[in-house]
Amino acid sequence: MRVDFYQVSRDPVPEIVALLARNTLKAGERLLVVADRPDLREAIGEALWRAAPADSFLANGQAGDPHAARQPVLLSDRPEPANGARFCVLADGVWREAEGFERTFLVFDEATLGAARACWRMLGERDGLERHFWKQDGGRWIRAA
Repeated sequence: MRVDFYQVSRDPVPEIVALLARNTLKAGERLLVVADRPDLREAIGEALWRAAPADSFLANGQAGDPHAARQPVLLSDRPEPANGARFCVLADGVWREAEGFERTFLVFDEATLGAARACWRMLGERDGLERHFWKQDGGRWIRAA
């Protein structure tokens, strides 16, 4: 399993999630996006609809909706991939056990920085887990660890 930590400092979380979703779909994977707050899930859903070029969009839906299993990007309040996703974004900076996923993205900001650092240390003690840390530098992402 691989966990990518994304420290948000410039762009809003929904825009970062849309970028991760676009790259995930380009790789031929499905994505589960997890956030406790309904307003954050709604903002992410709106960002996904606006994220692609003008002639397309990043289709998405909410867990529990009638066609949730068919959605390439599914938004939920828990890490249960009803759409068969192997990639997961934890969009609210809160770690949840996501070991069933091939790759997990933990997106965090200044408010959840302490928890993200504790999570980094905790996951470092696990065998078979690869960690990467990314931060924004101007308009691009650089790998910091």
